[in-house]
Amino acid sequence: MRENEILKSAISAATKTFQSVATLQSQITQATDLISNCLTNGNKVLACGNGGSAADAADFCTEFACRFVEDRRPYPAINLSQGGSLITATGNDYGFDEVFARQVRAFGNPGDLLIAVSTSGKSKNIRRAIEEGRARKLKTIAVLGRDGGSTAGLADVDLVVKGDSTARIQEAHKFILHVICEICEARLPK
Repeated sequence: MRENEILKSAISAATKTFQSVATLQSQITQATDLISNCLTNGNKVLACGNGGSAADAADFCTEFACRFVEDRRPYPAINLSQGGSLITATGNDYGFDEVFARQVRAFGNPGDLLIAVSTSGKSKNIRRAIEEGRARKLKTIAVLGRDGGSTAGLADVDLVVKGDSTARIQEAHKFILHVICEICEARLPK
């Protein structure tokens, strides 16, 4: 019986969280405009996140560098959450707060775009990545949860999924990122 209650509660919370995504239509349009312009102009996308958000960043980059649905040319998208030796060396030498900012500094150029994902918005390394991106004249998109935390307001576009459950926020983040891929794929040259 307990399993039924967990399932019903999860469906209810997911439904409420997903319905809140409709309020982000304007921000999703802004994000897709930034990404489409970046890639159409020959620049690249960098993405980062921690834990499950790292997996979402990896999937997002794969959708561009490989394909989402349609067979089309690949676009440059780099997941900064991969590469254990680079992350651990940076963490060891400069501190975990710098693991993404240092990579943004290494790989980011003006005109590139950074997507930073954090379910809490409180991750210091996500905040630092956005700060470094802005300093290097990258466009920035923050995909955040709850109230956006200390990262809210730093990026060019904030996509904040309101909610109390990390799992439900993360599910909504994945949905938003896939919708962005779908919109961008229709816009990008094949």
